[in-house]
Amino acid sequence: MSARQPDQTPIENKAELVSFLAEGCKPRGAWRIGTEHEKFGFRLTDLRPLPYEGSHGVGAVLQALQKFGWQPIFEGETVIGLHCDQQKITLEPGGQLELSGAPRENLHATCNEVQRHLHQVRMVGEQLGLGFIGVGFQPKWPRESIPVMPKGRYRIMSAYMPSRGQLGLDMMLRTCTAQVNLDFSSEEDMVAKLRIGLALQPVAVALFANSPFSEGRPNGELSYRSTVWTDTDPDRCGILPFAFDQGMGFERYVDYALDVPMYFVRRGDRYIDASGESFRDFLVGRLAALPGELPTLSDWEDHLSTLFPEVRLKRFLEMRGADGGPWKGLCALPALWVGLLYDQVAQDSAWELVKDWTADDHARLRANAPRTGLKTRFRGRTLRELALDVLTIAHAGLRGRDVKDSKGRDETHFLASLQTIAESGTTPAEKLLDAYAGQWQGNIDPLFIDYAY
Repeated sequence: MSARQPDQTPIENKAELVSFLAEGCKPRGAWRIGTEHEKFGFRLTDLRPLPYEGSHGVGAVLQALQKFGWQPIFEGETVIGLHCDQQKITLEPGGQLELSGAPRENLHATCNEVQRHLHQVRMVGEQLGLGFIGVGFQPKWPRESIPVMPKGRYRIMSAYMPSRGQLGLDMMLRTCTAQVNLDFSSEEDMVAKLRIGLALQPVAVALFANSPFSEGRPNGELSYRSTVWTDTDPDRCGILPFAFDQGMGFERYVDYALDVPMYFVRRGDRYIDASGESFRDFLVGRLAALPGELPTLSDWEDHLSTLFPEVRLKRFLEMRGADGGPWKGLCALPALWVGLLYDQVAQDSAWELVKDWTADDHARLRANAPRTGLKTRFRGRTLRELALDVLTIAHAGLRGRDVKDSKGRDETHFLASLQTIAESGTTPAEKLLDAYAGQWQGNIDPLFIDYAY
């Protein structure tokens, strides 16, 4: 899951694109865990989101973090991210700060990485008079109050998004997520993990539901972030029904990706607008934005990064269903998916849970989980009951891995917060709503203090 150096060799045919994905296959002993999570920054004085500029802006945060050994990433003369030892800190369109972690061998290591990063962010926040919070959707400020970060790709995406859905700009500017990236050993293993991941993303949506507010009041959802994705861009979002068809493999995913309209082509620090154009045309030198030019593998990597299904295939798999949330949740998410998918017995058991689900089942569960959470009715029972079954399998999978930390604890303890949520049937979002109706007395502002990192 480490970043590749840009490969400027022209691509000559589709087979090279398929081979690129297939090169992600790794033996089990080389499997790693990558975590990513986003967070909102805000000024402590008035809770407003951070602009890029100024002594209390995102740029100042990136500058201050460099004292911990982070090195700047530039776009032109502007620092738009940081890197250190296979980790990256990047900026999302609305100033959300994202940690893209290094590939780690176990959950103890990846959780230590998350905690180290959040300690650093908190120290910088105290220095600059800023706070940071993990929730799935900006709880207070409207879209027009969110500053847009100075990255070329976001200018192109912001112009194109409204042509494809009503909520694409909200996705860019007002959502925060957490995800885990996992390896596979073969094409068959990739397909198995992809199918299980797609089927069970609604379980993650419910367990991590943490976005019940927008513009200072309840929005009627438990994971509004997840609902936003349903009206962002139908070309590049969703549950990939074809993944459950016979013949699914790397080539089928490539065909899907080739048919998703492009956003841009990157040449150095310059982003060339290719929004709505076809990568198939690019393959034969007929891209209007770059006539006669052939794509490179770096162009293909960029294009794959602009697809947003619930599980995304690169040279690893990205599980994308969770809202941003508190510290424990950031360690629990990789524990859930590693427990399900990195132990063969657990993976087989997870497949038994979902193997007979229909396309309608997948669609119905995906549509309802953001609104009704663990109370969602599905195939004669509740999503809470399904989540408990899933957690039992994940627990067994982590126990089977038997990877212990310096205190002799295995990885199962990272599931404890999810077990509490599933047993109670109360999502994090419902706890926020209870606080809003009770101790906060209908005022959203205490959320920024009570739930800050």
